[in-house]
Amino acid sequence: MTEKYDLHCHSTASDGFLSPTELLKRAHEQGVTALALTDHDTINGLAEAQQAAAAVNIRLINGIELSVTWNSHCFHIVGLGINPENSVLQAGIRQIQTIRYQRVAKIAKLLEKKKIFGAYDAVIAAAGDDGMITRSHFADFLLAQHHVTSEQEAFDLYLGQGKAAYTNTTWAGLEDAVSWIKQAGGVAVLAHPMRYDLTASWMKRFLTAFKEAGGAGIEVITGRFNPDEVRRSADYAKNFGLAASVGSDFHSPKNVWVELGRLAPLPDAVSPVWELFG
Repeated sequence: MTEKYDLHCHSTASDGFLSPTELLKRAHEQGVTALALTDHDTINGLAEAQQAAAAVNIRLINGIELSVTWNSHCFHIVGLGINPENSVLQAGIRQIQTIRYQRVAKIAKLLEKKKIFGAYDAVIAAAGDDGMITRSHFADFLLAQHHVTSEQEAFDLYLGQGKAAYTNTTWAGLEDAVSWIKQAGGVAVLAHPMRYDLTASWMKRFLTAFKEAGGAGIEVITGRFNPDEVRRSADYAKNFGLAASVGSDFHSPKNVWVELGRLAPLPDAVSPVWELFG
């Protein structure tokens, strides 16, 4: 049987729309045979996902997507094949979670300055006891309270960089985050490299630092890449000796343009990342 990998997606444990169980059911319906659940800065969905994966005969790869700051730029590093019980990784996650909760308070106060009240309690309640709060929770709140007409408008008016409720955040250091993933037995992969709005020279600087820190992979195929972006990402993989990953970055069925497992094949010239974790 031909394997169908999707190594980047999200559940209600962070900013996804589906529970881990619902996510695995949908992945099965889409013909996915190996799925990595990579929620933002949390592993809280993995236990449920493992049970759901066994029920639908999908191989679940334990994953996470860590928020990283390097040279004042935010990057997302996916960890694949991690041991979620590793104490070093768990300590690192707690560090980032603290930063996230501090950001929640800052965003809520900025919204109050715009006469928008109740955001803090609303997003805390929406995320639940084990959920990781992201800006998408604020977007949902703004939409539900009719301050905007779409989630995209929430980012355009309030939450996006430079907007009224945007706050600069310093996340985990690159070397720290990659180290946490490696010590947990995982493979560190740069997520969606074309979304960082960097020049080619800056991306090369980052990839040099990423490789030196122990980074091992880069997403070459995602749910939104066009052929030129695939070519450029594949070139980065070859030039920096990085394995190539594939991941839809699926969040919600509402986005009809991104679906679990709906991914182009990897170019022949790159090495698949799954060869690194068996």
